[in-house]
Amino acid sequence: MMNNIDENTATTLKGLSSQDFLTFGIHDIAYVRKINLQGEEGFAIHAADGTPLSVMDTMDEALRLIEHNDLASAKVH
Repeated sequence: MMNNIDENTATTLKGLSSQDFLTFGIHDIAYVRKINLQGEEGFAIHAADGTPLSVMDTMDEALRLIEHNDLASAKVH
């Protein structure tokens, strides 16, 4: 049996649009993706919605930049 908080949360979530889901975490989460840039390996940092933010030479540099900007990193498979 759901309590009032769970019912309210469920009702709110059911009312969210696709656009609402796209914006979850946009200002809080970033992910890193390995890329090939003009024959060189690089690591692209993207916002939660996929917007490119930066490219770094190493994964460590990318993760440090994410942390420096108070973002959480997410693994992408």
